[in-house]
Amino acid sequence: MSPRPLSFRRSRFVTAIAAFVAALTLAVPSATAATPGEDAPGRAVPLRVMTYNIRAGTGSDGVFDLDRTAAAIGAQDPDIVCLQEVDDHWGDRSNFVDEPAALARALGMHAFFGAIYDLPPLTAGAPDRRYGVAILSRYPIVHAVDHEITRLSTQDPNPTPKPAPGFPEAVVNVRGALVHVFCTHLDYRGDPTVRRMQVADTVRIMQAAGGQQLLVGDFNTTWDASELSGLHDYGLIDAWSSTGQPDGAAYPAEAPAVRIDHITVTPGIAILDPAVPVTLASDHRPVVADLVVTRGDNH
Repeated sequence: MSPRPLSFRRSRFVTAIAAFVAALTLAVPSATAATPGEDAPGRAVPLRVMTYNIRAGTGSDGVFDLDRTAAAIGAQDPDIVCLQEVDDHWGDRSNFVDEPAALARALGMHAFFGAIYDLPPLTAGAPDRRYGVAILSRYPIVHAVDHEITRLSTQDPNPTPKPAPGFPEAVVNVRGALVHVFCTHLDYRGDPTVRRMQVADTVRIMQAAGGQQLLVGDFNTTWDASELSGLHDYGLIDAWSSTGQPDGAAYPAEAPAVRIDHITVTPGIAILDPAVPVTLASDHRPVVADLVVTRGDNH
């Protein structure tokens, strides 16, 4: 599904922001009202978010081209991007590039990388070989931590489920609104057991963090899957379900048939016009959504 024309999105976005601000203004006592331009509590702030499984920079044509990946991201002008299948000096397939750093430079963004795997280099003295997920932000990242969740390793010939890193949380200062951004890549296997365990870990971590929260990434299953019930119970709102739009499939990129790439938010964050831009820079298409967060009681 192609995104709607920019003029349409911006028009609806401005209208929704105005309504949101009006509602918040009515809720704020006049004694706390601020003069125009101040970063006042309760002020609505627009935020464009993207999730994108970049396949380490390899497109649907099987060609590695990180510049093409950066262009696909930049074309949507996101404020925050959550990336999956990201290499950092990993191997030949991505020319041993530090992809989080390279993409951050190309896009003029801050980066925080959560390594699922951190292996010794193939050549003495070279950087460690790392693979995982990354959060990019045009706004300052004021705090970041890479959490552990249950994983079943693809690097171990006889794996058993156990805690492993690669679930980064970045607290982003979005023009005075602190937003906790969690980027995830859940287990890909048909058996949902590990995903169910990962969901339980995710909810525990998010509950401890508090604040305005986004959980964004490749869940490797549909939003209505039973193993995601813990996320529903926690109160997360899915961008597509909340707007009543029926589509949202982003995989496979050539002819999207399944919606496994998700942008979800905690209550209180408004969601506007999610879209799936058309690009073959990966085997997934990116998913974007315009959100509205608020300044106020942040932590």
